Amino acid sequence: MLIRYIFLTIFGICAGFFVSGGVFTVLLSVGLIPRFADKTHTANKIFLYEEMVVLGVLLGTLFSVFHEGLSIGEWVRDSGIIKEETWNIIGNIFLFFYGIFAGIFDGCLALAIAEMLDSIPIFMRRIQFRKGLGIVILAMAIGKMAGSLIYFANQIFLHGGS
Repeated sequence: MLIRYIFLTIFGICAGFFVSGGVFTVLLSVGLIPRFADKTHTANKIFLYEEMVVLGVLLGTLFSVFHEGLSIGEWVRDSGIIKEETWNIIGNIFLFFYGIFAGIFDGCLALAIAEMLDSIPIFMRRIQFRKGLGIVILAMAIGKMAGSLIYFANQIFLHGGS
């Protein structure tokens, strides 16, 4: 039983490294952070931007994995420090600003990826990949569909795959 937990721990850590590596690779490959620094004329603060992205990923991971222990709203409501109506207003204000900033980030990321997609045909010509592109795209679509069907058929979204 102990070996199972050790294996699951190692597997989970490795999967986390792969996912975070993928997120940071996408952000680096589209040049999103340097683009923000360029557009805002704050290139001297680029390290701060990068640190904030890493901090956001770490905090997002903590709040999504350990959501029961980090439920600030329940703790504040149960302790009686702030009235529930006031806490609801504070929560709505937080959600408003979070929605605005998340939307700005997602929009910028989508536009950066769309600009990067212009380079895919050039890359395909340079590596002389002329035949079979349709098969590659079809295989990716079938894999995505199969993963989605397994995810929803087994109702993994309800209990997290365990």
